[in-house]
Amino acid sequence: MAQKAAKQQAARNTAILKRTHLISLAIAIFFALLRLLIFRSSCTRATYLLYACFSAPAFFIEFWFERIGRPVTAPNGELKKSGEDLEAKGLTDFMWDVLYWTWGCTVAATILGDKAWWGYVVVPVYSVWLAWTTFGGMRKGMAGMPGGDSGADTVNGAMSNRQKKQEKRGGQKMQYR
Repeated sequence: MAQKAAKQQAARNTAILKRTHLISLAIAIFFALLRLLIFRSSCTRATYLLYACFSAPAFFIEFWFERIGRPVTAPNGELKKSGEDLEAKGLTDFMWDVLYWTWGCTVAATILGDKAWWGYVVVPVYSVWLAWTTFGGMRKGMAGMPGGDSGADTVNGAMSNRQKKQEKRGGQKMQYR
């Protein structure tokens, strides 16, 4: 069975994309029906403008996933390209987080009203926090490299009292790398 992994990837991507599109469609219909039928008095042009603005990232991400993840087949049915892994870590994972949060904010705005869109502020805050922790981790990881803040000050300052006493007595010397 040739290209078994590629065929499995293609099947997984197709299922994920189908599920994503159905959920997005269901949320859009839910928003429209509840806003038009039940919460008609609070439904204004601004409501639909807010919906369009705050749902645009989700639609963009869905389009992007469709573009990179949809398998491509030849006219004879042979798999040409299985598509990128939609379950990959990194940027893809972050884009899924934004998509899920957008869906949650849309449902909240449908039920609670336009003020629920303020929940979307979490996305940029989360992005800044993620970038800061990533940068901080890189900075700590590069501390021991030549030219960075390295060296003996950090190692000697991190010694326990017991280690200091042992070295003072000339006993068992500790070697640090």
